[in-house]
Amino acid sequence: MTIILRWVINALALLAAAAIIPGFHIESFYAALITALVLGLVNALVRPIVLILTLPVTIVTLGLFVFVVNAGMLWFVSTMVKGLVIDSFLTAVLAAIFLWAVGVITNWFIKQAEKS
Repeated sequence: MTIILRWVINALALLAAAAIIPGFHIESFYAALITALVLGLVNALVRPIVLILTLPVTIVTLGLFVFVVNAGMLWFVSTMVKGLVIDSFLTAVLAAIFLWAVGVITNWFIKQAEKS
């Protein structure tokens, strides 16, 4: 149940990012659901390998390079999903930061709900 909840929250976060961040466009809620699904799969399969390969740069930048990796994953997903358009890499970085913040808040709420 929490996987479906996270999937829908991530889709809504993508729609919110499209409303807030200029240059980040999603056509519909359906496109947001597909984007959230593909992004979740890419983050589960590709991102760990990229994080290991970029570990020295991540250490030197005190972890800030992870935002660049997240933006790269989002940019990569935009090449696969038809309904997602990202105008520039800076837009992808801003969207990745926004999605990270939503993920942190989502994790906190879900952990609080599981405690009670």
